[in-house]
Amino acid sequence: MSDNRFQRDAVESFRFVRCGFDPATGVAQLVYAFDDGPELVETVTVPGAPFFDGGAAADPARAAAIEHALRLLHLIAGVSYYKAAVPKRIRIDGYTIDADTARLIETIYINGLGEFAYRNGLDLHGRIRFPHEADPAAPAPGLGLDRHALVAIGGGKDSLVSIEALRTLGVEQSVSWIGGSQLIRACAERTGLPTLNIGRALAPELFEYNRQGAWNGHIPVTAVNSAILVLTAVLRGADQVVFSNERSASYGSLILAADGSVTSEVNHQWSKGWAFEKAFGEHVQRHVAADLHYYSLLRPLSELAVARQFAKSDRYDGHFSSCNRNFHILGERPANRWCGVCPKCHFVFLALAPFMPKPRLVGIFGRNLLDDPDQTAGYDALLEFREHKPFECVGEGRESRAAMALLATRAEWRGDALVERFAREIEPQLDRAELAVEPLLVPDEEHRIPAALAEWLDAYFRA
Repeated sequence: MSDNRFQRDAVESFRFVRCGFDPATGVAQLVYAFDDGPELVETVTVPGAPFFDGGAAADPARAAAIEHALRLLHLIAGVSYYKAAVPKRIRIDGYTIDADTARLIETIYINGLGEFAYRNGLDLHGRIRFPHEADPAAPAPGLGLDRHALVAIGGGKDSLVSIEALRTLGVEQSVSWIGGSQLIRACAERTGLPTLNIGRALAPELFEYNRQGAWNGHIPVTAVNSAILVLTAVLRGADQVVFSNERSASYGSLILAADGSVTSEVNHQWSKGWAFEKAFGEHVQRHVAADLHYYSLLRPLSELAVARQFAKSDRYDGHFSSCNRNFHILGERPANRWCGVCPKCHFVFLALAPFMPKPRLVGIFGRNLLDDPDQTAGYDALLEFREHKPFECVGEGRESRAAMALLATRAEWRGDALVERFAREIEPQLDRAELAVEPLLVPDEEHRIPAALAEWLDAYFRA
């Protein structure tokens, strides 16, 4: 990287330089570098400092858990920087890791960067190898954590369904988010529950590297946020980190060849899927704290089941937004809560339509997306009709097809342009046995929800 310019193809190694946490300020520093270049310093600020007031600082089990959680965050958050050059050599300067940890981080990088690699024409398989030297660690002990849930909120319908379910059960919770989004803050405050806003500042050099031609693209953001909340839970003594990722997140976009055959699957939301949740949650209990539960409350549900649950209350109609165009790393642009043209807007409108009165849904979005022929291509992608599912956090193609088929039977919807087109051109090519909505509303049994909650939630979501 001569002449102070970032030359991605000249980079030989990516370094995890060091990480540290200041209990007096609640600031974690995560430091990285390429070769012997300048240090890239990311900070994460956890509210509640000073920490360790009283006896916590003298608790060796708690201190070890904090260190393990900090290192796990350091390793996972490094994906934002590693991707700038994807060098073959990875170095960990400040500590060593065992083989179990190395396998987890490699899995996160390879799968979490799947869309990034696909879009940039890169093959990361066999390229990412984390050095491991440490002996296998002893199982992490329980820390005696309080029964309290840090519930991640993103401003959309899913997390609000989780929050209301936990409220009904009487689980104490803090509605938690990372970054400065005012849209998320307004939605969190609408819950009337305690809120927790965690700060995160990426190294500013990364944006300059991007301008100078670094590799760029999608990263597993949920994996990073999960690691941040695990560290926060240990610091604040909470025994649960709760996300709201439904089972549809485990299915990616099928990439088709010219002859229509499937060549690969790329999952935009891999770190929202079951494979990540299971591996990460188990790792946290083995290496950080045995009594810290990481899980998705909505894992048993399809997107349509979540939409049905959300539609039961209008409490958040004027506050929630799943439109990704409103959330940007360099600041949100909330001219409207719904842009009406992105895949998230398309899908959320379609998913809610079977379960909401039409005037209510149109009022939320400000227009009827299903009566706009200009939206045809976007909905074809959701239906996986001549196109793969969008690289977005949207439901499976079978959910979109089932929802559209149901709308085609209803007088209030069947005359709308895209519903009418579906019934005329697309539905005749489909197997009608696969278009039923009801089977998609049945909860699944694959999840990590603590047993004390799972039985009650099953009845709650089936009601």
